Amino acid sequence: MKRFVHLFNALDSTTKTGAKTAALVDYFRTAPEPDRVWTIALLSGRRPKRVINASELRLWAAEVAGIPLWLFEESYAIAGDLAETIARLLPPPEAEQDPTLDTIIRSLIALAGRAQAERRAFVTASWASLGTDERFLFNKLLTGGFRMGVSQGLMTRALAQVTGVDEAVMAHRLMGNWDPARTGFAALTQEGGAGDGAQPYPFALASPLEDLPENLGPPDDWLAEWKWDGIRGQIIARPSTFAIWSRGEELITDRFPEFAPLQDHLPPGTVLDGEIVAWAGALPLPFAELQKRIGRKSVPKKLLAEAPAHFLAYDLLELEGADMRSAPLSTRRARLEAVLATLPPGLPISASPVARGDWAALTAQRAGAREKMAEGLMLKRLSSPYHTGRKRGDWWKWKLDPFSVDAVMIYAQSGHGRRANLFTDFTFALRDGNDLVPFAKAYSGLTDAEFAEITRWVGKHTQERFGPVRRVTPELVFEIGFEGIQASSRHKSGIALRFPRMLRWRRDKAVADIDTMDALRALLRQETGQPPAAGPPRPPKDN
Repeated sequence: MKRFVHLFNALDSTTKTGAKTAALVDYFRTAPEPDRVWTIALLSGRRPKRVINASELRLWAAEVAGIPLWLFEESYAIAGDLAETIARLLPPPEAEQDPTLDTIIRSLIALAGRAQAERRAFVTASWASLGTDERFLFNKLLTGGFRMGVSQGLMTRALAQVTGVDEAVMAHRLMGNWDPARTGFAALTQEGGAGDGAQPYPFALASPLEDLPENLGPPDDWLAEWKWDGIRGQIIARPSTFAIWSRGEELITDRFPEFAPLQDHLPPGTVLDGEIVAWAGALPLPFAELQKRIGRKSVPKKLLAEAPAHFLAYDLLELEGADMRSAPLSTRRARLEAVLATLPPGLPISASPVARGDWAALTAQRAGAREKMAEGLMLKRLSSPYHTGRKRGDWWKWKLDPFSVDAVMIYAQSGHGRRANLFTDFTFALRDGNDLVPFAKAYSGLTDAEFAEITRWVGKHTQERFGPVRRVTPELVFEIGFEGIQASSRHKSGIALRFPRMLRWRRDKAVADIDTMDALRALLRQETGQPPAAGPPRPPKDN
């Protein structure tokens, strides 16, 4: 465990890519093999399932520290991080030990379904035998909030240096449904990988277009596609294997039974990249309709009828078992269209439509993207290969400007990690007659300097405290941007926003200048044809 702590501290103490890579290379060369595998799993988002809830941890930690629970909660509110709060409040270890990362994680997995007394005994015994830094990371594993500040691409680069395997090949080997509890380091990183033949490829990603498209060169060098608002996915149709993977490396085959007939018609050894959308006639449905199916292990017939899935194919990554990613996009697109042309009609799949014309024509088409239920355009260089991850220059997302409203902040909450001492998470309200109605929460979009200034302001303008949350004087106005809007019965406003964030702090505006709920309701009707949902009942006002 100490070796893993040393790696964590080395990564946390620098922002230099070279230093992070060197730390990872040293670790992957010297750490025990099982620990290496678990580290790869943690860095690629394969965290063990949480078996102990936060309430239990807070109670047990307060008891072990010998302090009342209210004092622990106050400390937690100030620190802003549960794992750090526990690590610093506990007494020194009775007899410090150094278990391996593999031992700790396997022990945690074995606690699933055990009685509370047994789980408490293991946790408190572990606290008593670990130093402060080891406790901190142990607590992070317990809470499921483990982050190391390292991209999967950087980890892949380090593994490539250690093993001598090409980065792109290594990235592919780490994809898919492998179990770190049953996989060896060599089996995972060497030829064949640890997958079951249904492994997806690492997804190619686009960068936001922040310049004029005319500066990209002749439009004939580019493919312009609509940017859909759905679930990015890959369809794997290999001999004896059919699978659908999301971009988050989640196997979602069973959630989209409409695609099952494709395994009988796609050529064996075919892998397609595209967007899964809910479909109606010739256009996608709002993402909210598709969202109803997310998280379900089985989809009822009623929902299948209301939100049928369709696959809009972008790219052909594998054909007849041959990796096509190094071929230019122009070749891959032509082969993709040829494959789709062989399929019988009526299957829920088609090539994602392209937009055509010079830059002026494409600009005009982009302006009407929402009428096509799209977010804008994707621009892809026709000569480009299918990259691993994000490589600036070949793929761009040319999105529409977000919707926006001016709103007032009414609640503030402290952040986590390095922002634990700053107020960064805010609740915003719009005017509804004489009332201020909360409608969105946001925590991104401002600079650290702005967050620090707001934190000082919150300290002087707090009206009430609710644990870590502060109700503040409604004075600070912000422009809130969002990508979509839908009716929601879970929200007091009757409306939910998609990807809300702070676009800017409107120092030039007062609370009297903010937008109204009527304006937001009008936008909801315009975009979806829906009225706001009946939100939770409001408590009666004091007479």
